Amino acid sequence: MLIMLIIQDILISDDIVEKKFLCNLNACKGACCVEGDFGAPLEDEEIEVLEKIYPKIKPFLTEEGKSVIEQKGVKAYYEEPKEYGTPLIDGKACAFINFNSEGIAICGIEQAYNQGEINFKKPISCHLYPIRIEKNDSAGFEALNYDKWDICNPACSLGNEKQLPVYRFLKDAIIRKYGEDFYEELEAAVAYLDN
Repeated sequence: MLIMLIIQDILISDDIVEKKFLCNLNACKGACCVEGDFGAPLEDEEIEVLEKIYPKIKPFLTEEGKSVIEQKGVKAYYEEPKEYGTPLIDGKACAFINFNSEGIAICGIEQAYNQGEINFKKPISCHLYPIRIEKNDSAGFEALNYDKWDICNPACSLGNEKQLPVYRFLKDAIIRKYGEDFYEELEAAVAYLDN
């Protein structure tokens, strides 16, 4: 069992290093975008970006999603986590959702990005999932925690089969959020602890 790591003043849960994870969309059908009580957490600057690029994302969304966003905007405030997140369709699916021909939930924002329409991939909270960022501004710390959710059991099984730790599965997202140096320090710390 590892102790919690601290990289560049950010606390990292040992689960992020020890647990294995690899999204298995054929098994879960993108359930994390469809289930839940809250939308994907949004950072302040992401709200501004989404407001600006919404017209380019709109063609990649369902009619229900467009309707919700046009009524409520690109964000909704959620009392329990006390933060802004993406709005939901009927209190469940993310309003930015769409589905591919196999019925797998896909992100309309990411579709627009992949088609070269925008240069914003998707909210960082989505890109980092199953890592969740917990901030405590009054204490001045930020922590990265592993969010265990039973709908991700197929991803845990596939991750175990491939022996892929959460942090390696999310390498690109971690680098996007914290930079190459941060990721290299994390890799070095894990290698040191493994010896």
